[in-house]
Amino acid sequence: MKNASNTLGFLLNLLLLVVAATALNSCDGTTEADEILGNWEKQSDFAGVARSSAVSFTIGDNAYVGTGYDGKSRLKDFWQYDAAKGAWIRKAEFPGAARSAAVSFSANGKGYVGTGYDGVNYLRDFWEYDPEANTWTQIADFPASARYGALALSLNDKGYVGAGYDGNYQKDFWQYDPASGVWTEKVGLGGAKRVNAFAFALNGKGYVGGGLNNGLYESDFLEYDPELDTWKRLKSLTDDDREDEDYPSSRTTAISFILNGRAYLVGGSNGAALSEVWEYDAASDVWTAKSLFEGSAREGAVGFAIGNYGYMATGNNGTYRFDDLWQFDPTTYDE
Repeated sequence: MKNASNTLGFLLNLLLLVVAATALNSCDGTTEADEILGNWEKQSDFAGVARSSAVSFTIGDNAYVGTGYDGKSRLKDFWQYDAAKGAWIRKAEFPGAARSAAVSFSANGKGYVGTGYDGVNYLRDFWEYDPEANTWTQIADFPASARYGALALSLNDKGYVGAGYDGNYQKDFWQYDPASGVWTEKVGLGGAKRVNAFAFALNGKGYVGGGLNNGLYESDFLEYDPELDTWKRLKSLTDDDREDEDYPSSRTTAISFILNGRAYLVGGSNGAALSEVWEYDAASDVWTAKSLFEGSAREGAVGFAIGNYGYMATGNNGTYRFDDLWQFDPTTYDE
């Protein structure tokens, strides 16, 4: 009996040691299984004033950021970010009315900015930026209603603009061809109307999700085929469609960028500003959580990709606006 008691005591002590070691590893996050890929590093602050609801586009290895709202005034300054030098360079001022909640895209080596809100009026004018000449040229107005909070993306050297709010929520979709200077109406979004949705282009297709419609956060997720001019409903961002899967909650004013054949969705708001980072694999229609954004949670930021890195800048959390810039590497762990 004594030997049995000693053996039982030894086993209990061993079990306690194992449990304690597991708890320590769990608390300090040192186990590799608990680590989540993705590392954010703060870069050179945006050189303009802090703002939200600005626009951005990339041409070559440079990003361009401008317009927006600083809490008191709409803005029209424009800046180039040279990632190789870590430098912000002021460029020709946007010549249209100062505005926020506009849209932007790049196509055929030029940048395009239009629509938005000037504090009084919804807008529909559109402008082309030539980075070589550092000049702006007005192009044909957006042919549908003046609006803000629309979505935009680029596919095959053409720009696409749609949805938004013009006094009513919209779901129309238009293509701009820089070669001809012509806007062409395409089939409207296959899901709900919405304002401040997220949109990105990946592997020759367009993707749209989230946004707000009559007070509701939309959860449908859509794929656009520009060759067929058709929309396909993918699995929505709900438990009903993605049972036992991870996925981002529906949200407004999030940013997105493309790296190494994957899309990344960062921040936004679902009633509160978010720090979540999600990776989307279009081939499998699967979302994967990445390490959280390390700056302040925010919405209304700008996002872009240069080389192997994604970037997020500006934005707001409530009435506080940001002028910081952060770089994201999806292939390394947070240090």
